Amino acid sequence: MSDWNAASYLKFEADRTRPSIEMLSRVTLEAPLRVLDLGCGPGNSTELLARRYPEAEILGLDSSPDMLSKARERLPQAVFLEADIASWAPEKPFDLVFANAVLQWLPGHQTLFPRLLSWLSAGGSLAIQMPDNLDEPSHALMRRVAAEELWREKFKDIGSVRVPIPAMEQYYDWLSAEGAAVDIWKTTYCHVMESSGAIVDWLKSTGLRPFLGRLTATEQESFLVRYEAALDEAYPARSDGKRLLRFPRIFMVATRGV
Repeated sequence: MSDWNAASYLKFEADRTRPSIEMLSRVTLEAPLRVLDLGCGPGNSTELLARRYPEAEILGLDSSPDMLSKARERLPQAVFLEADIASWAPEKPFDLVFANAVLQWLPGHQTLFPRLLSWLSAGGSLAIQMPDNLDEPSHALMRRVAAEELWREKFKDIGSVRVPIPAMEQYYDWLSAEGAAVDIWKTTYCHVMESSGAIVDWLKSTGLRPFLGRLTATEQESFLVRYEAALDEAYPARSDGKRLLRFPRIFMVATRGV
């Protein structure tokens, strides 16, 4: 898969940053010394952490060179590292591990989440937000178009790229079994989009990447025409001509025992 596109991602920066703002508001730590932003992207969430905790040592971690380039421009005072979350491990504990819209791409949450919790110092917090939107029209229609005869052969295993995340109750059980106090909730956002084409633009830099990465430039254009036509029907214009993109997200803040 090609590198993430930071400019495309930041086109909807305010909407994409809002979940980080709301998650951080539920973190009760007053003065963490070491903070980790997992999947920091272009640094929009890292900037929130730096503002909230100006005295903290902050590390942003991401696998995308383009995202990290933008993050370093944005926050030259922070440290950013290119690494794979699945295999990386810290040398010493963090007081806050923050992961906004990244862990849905990784498998094995039953072992991954306790492992992330183990990275915390006593009394530290693990704050996680993940999209829970695979059943929404935005994502169901990707799979429907991919199943059409024209592209079917290229997408035989597409369902394995991102699998549905487990139920909230399972995350609660996994984390509380490790002695953590768990605050968990779900919010459905309704992002106001100018058109069905704007919804396509939103998803090009996230959910559509596994699909577009398997197609030639010509095939991508044809695929997106079909996909936008399906979106236009699934997300009809409201009274002002705009579209509402439903976007459910799961949040959790797990605090390790002292």
